Amino acid sequence: MIPSIPKSRFLTISYGAYVTLFFVFLALPLVVVAAFAFNDSQFPSLPWEGFTWNWFFGSERPMIGVFHERSILRAIGTSVFVALGVSVLSVAVGLSNAFLFNRYKFRGQGVLYVLMLLPLVIPGIVLGISILVASSRVANGLWDGFRWDLEALRPGLTLVILGQFSFITTISTLVIGARLQKFDRTLEEAALNLGASKMAAIATVTLPYLAPAMIGAFVVAFLMSFENFNTTLMLVGSDAPLTIAMFDRLKEGSTPLLNAVSLLLMLGSSCLALMMIFFQKRG
Repeated sequence: MIPSIPKSRFLTISYGAYVTLFFVFLALPLVVVAAFAFNDSQFPSLPWEGFTWNWFFGSERPMIGVFHERSILRAIGTSVFVALGVSVLSVAVGLSNAFLFNRYKFRGQGVLYVLMLLPLVIPGIVLGISILVASSRVANGLWDGFRWDLEALRPGLTLVILGQFSFITTISTLVIGARLQKFDRTLEEAALNLGASKMAAIATVTLPYLAPAMIGAFVVAFLMSFENFNTTLMLVGSDAPLTIAMFDRLKEGSTPLLNAVSLLLMLGSSCLALMMIFFQKRG
């Protein structure tokens, strides 16, 4: 109905200008960040000193590039490790949760569903502090009572993975559950009538149908984990993921090296998003 309502020329031009300014507002900071990654200067600011690839491939200080900066490369590897762990756990538990809330009815289901959604509305820094305090108390109690020192409950990568998993798994559950609701269960019944067991019917009929949603949930979980800062800051140990490493560098003073890293992150995120769209369309 709305597109069919007659509009004056002024209203049409105004609406077009608003949409244009809106997308310029979104894209302009990214363009500026990307542009200064190629500035032949030690500072990401005007004036423009010339074009250079040194912030990507430079091997000598002060203009050492991303691919020669060991601390940044190590932080990228740490972030990939954490993101893969969080993504695998989130998709596995999200798949189980999707079946639980879509296929079964039980007492307290509504309360349990609300509790699952709760981490989405809790600020990340509060969630991180809560997990840190709880895990530290458990670790201290085990040490005081039994002299057991569980490193997994101390600040470090394990706690970072568990902390991110605590809220990212909710996103995976919603993504997979939305597709599972559209599934025609008569297809499973047909497989059962043909002699398949219940697990075989799910493995050969239901899971292939859910594959695009599972891939999408994996990509979303990976990206959310890779860029997470608030929760990670509270739980990180000596091995810092990329967001924490960039924050520490920023406290020392910004250089176009951070712009180069940001540009690579933008390109990587775009490729993963396109891959997710491709698999969803195939599904």
